[in-house]
Amino acid sequence: MALWWTVAASVAATLVVAIVVINFHTPEKKIQHQISHLYGVADPQFEWEMGTLLGPAIVQGNNITALQNGDEIFPAMLGAIRAAKSTINFETYIYWSGQTGEEFERALTDRARSGVKVHLMLDWLGSEKMSSQLLSDMRDAGVEIERYHALHWYSLGKLNNRTHRKVLIIDGKVGFIGGVGIADQWTGHAQDPDHWRDMHFQIEGPVVAQFQAAFLDNWIKTTGRVLNGDSYFPQLARVGELKMHLFMSSPAGGSESMRLMYLMAITAAEQSIDIEAAYFMPDKLMSRELIKARARGVRIRILLPDKHIDSETVRIATKRDWGPLLKSGVEIHEYDPTMLHCKMLIFDHYMVSVGSTNFDMRSFELNDEASLNVYDADFAQRMTEVFETDLKSSTPYEYQKWQNRPLMEKMAEVILIPIKSQL
Repeated sequence: MALWWTVAASVAATLVVAIVVINFHTPEKKIQHQISHLYGVADPQFEWEMGTLLGPAIVQGNNITALQNGDEIFPAMLGAIRAAKSTINFETYIYWSGQTGEEFERALTDRARSGVKVHLMLDWLGSEKMSSQLLSDMRDAGVEIERYHALHWYSLGKLNNRTHRKVLIIDGKVGFIGGVGIADQWTGHAQDPDHWRDMHFQIEGPVVAQFQAAFLDNWIKTTGRVLNGDSYFPQLARVGELKMHLFMSSPAGGSESMRLMYLMAITAAEQSIDIEAAYFMPDKLMSRELIKARARGVRIRILLPDKHIDSETVRIATKRDWGPLLKSGVEIHEYDPTMLHCKMLIFDHYMVSVGSTNFDMRSFELNDEASLNVYDADFAQRMTEVFETDLKSSTPYEYQKWQNRPLMEKMAEVILIPIKSQL
């Protein structure tokens, strides 16, 4: 009997180790070498390679509305849902119970009862704070709900792969993307620590078809079913002048592509890089490219959360690598009023990248992400003004402060090194 217990324990231990190894596995396609600076961000060659080497083609004729904080974001999203005539496809990481979750539930169930086909893709982990009542009410109304990589014995090897995408598509014609989750923390206007600072974007035009494709990427993975026809992919006329493409990544489909997109944009920059990020944990190659950009004379400003960050572990772990960046002249600022959850990069006052992607290894290697790249000087100028408004509510973090950070903090940074990619 003792022998059988020993064998069983050995098998169990082996399975646990195997599951851990599989979940910590990083993609086979790994960029290890620096990229040469061959052209600028506004060079047609840069756009050509971004749309052919890396992602879907850049399409023209689009319009974008930048929405600031919950007071603008949630009414726009809910208004679009309530106006839906045929289809709603919605994928999100966080959906929690509360007033906001209930309001979205009422809007989605109302449309489903009216005959609109409503499909909701929720990340299993991100929606853990969602009540079973909300789920059952929506399902009873006809909303089709899928939980991405839900906990099953056959999905244990994928537990570390989460969908962090946040895309909403209405009638195949209107798309939303950004950093906002469906939870009460995002209500208001970032007026205090209980109400987060964030951005979301409403898009119309031919690029919305790429939003639909991004949603279907995980819908097909999860259900095996394709949603097609003109109610999902209608002909989309030009509604503006902006050039855009929706860039997505996942471990199953080449997660290194998002990291490579960031690297190529940093390498091409010749004037400025502005980064507004909820989490900032670049690897060595990314840090070297930022330092090389500084050597070319590129001004780099990075705006990050301060004491109100929702993960103290991340706040500690990220600072270890700031020293060389600060010494090279990279400007790092910490946002004071509340949790800063924005994800925006602006390159040379021309290219703007927004969406769900954080500037960290988890987003680059483990999560399913979606980012919208916009190539337009006027839009970049408007987003620079937004960035600089947030900058006014921040405190610069100086190199001397980094050198003099407490010993206990430095020790904690070292302890966290093995799990940095998981934070």
